[in-house]
Amino acid sequence: MSEGRYLWYIPNQARPGHRGDIVREDHNSLDTLTEQARAVERYGWDGALLGTGWARPDTFTVGAALAARTTRFQPLIAARPGYWHPANFAAATATLDHLSSGRTLINIVSGADSPGAYGDSVIDRPGRYERTREFLHVLRRLWTEESVTYSGKYYSLEDAKLGASTVTSGARRHPTLYFGGASIEAERVAAAEADVQLFWGETYDAISERITRLTSLSAEIGREHAPLEFGLRVTVVVRGTADEAWSVARQRVAAMQEEENAKAWREDHLHSVGQRRLVALGETADVLDDVLYTAPGQLGGQGAATTWLVGSYREVADALERYRTLGVSHFILSDTPYLQEVKSIGLNLLPLLK
Repeated sequence: MSEGRYLWYIPNQARPGHRGDIVREDHNSLDTLTEQARAVERYGWDGALLGTGWARPDTFTVGAALAARTTRFQPLIAARPGYWHPANFAAATATLDHLSSGRTLINIVSGADSPGAYGDSVIDRPGRYERTREFLHVLRRLWTEESVTYSGKYYSLEDAKLGASTVTSGARRHPTLYFGGASIEAERVAAAEADVQLFWGETYDAISERITRLTSLSAEIGREHAPLEFGLRVTVVVRGTADEAWSVARQRVAAMQEEENAKAWREDHLHSVGQRRLVALGETADVLDDVLYTAPGQLGGQGAATTWLVGSYREVADALERYRTLGVSHFILSDTPYLQEVKSIGLNLLPLLK
């Protein structure tokens, strides 16, 4: 297992105020995004996840721009197979990896988006994940082989060669491939072709059970790569004392009760297996494992904001270390306001982990 990677989250949004962030008109300007990326560097983080979605600015373009304006920052660029052919994506990523001296990270996303808007016809879940497995397989081959000829259900290539090579160093042969998903289709993709399986904030027992299952599944399907690693993507609400952190968290949840979209969201979340798992936790108790706050998921919290780790810096550090003992070695944390919290958490929480 790797020593660990600590990443932040930089909002890549068309509209300001993401998840309670400070509203500013230039929130997605290059200068503002660069300010956030440089803060990630300054306060001890390895890099940051950049979200993806058809209604957002193009994530790959943002990641390339931020890599050019930083020196150590590692952009974790999220992308969907429906946006790209694997040969195009392999070429673009290898070029960016070369230009950034090996700082590129990739997060492949298979969740439903707006397929009609960009002409994607693969919309059923089994089809999306079957295509993703093929996408990842072709991507790895293009990065590691001089010439690739391939004929599959979704993609065909003949004597495909890249004009730029990914950076190799030690065991690193290409950018780390992150992947998320809780359905059996998603887990089979991760076990076969991902480098890191990302989890959202679940209980210790649930994460342990999933790691055991994915490890067994890797052996069952005959995984051909280095052992699958595991990551945690979660919101953290941390302060100097537990009382202060819980006060902030409960005030936020109280404000969420006034939002009109909560009911509509609760009906919509049923499309995601991972989202259903998180919401089900909240039907058990508001707080699990002492620091896992499930109430946000009952009121419209989505994705990594569905459950929060809440407590003092020491308490949340202990919780993250507990996840580490289970096998998690990659952590993607965030809270808002992003620019304020990247500094506060970087200065007060990261040293307790590293």
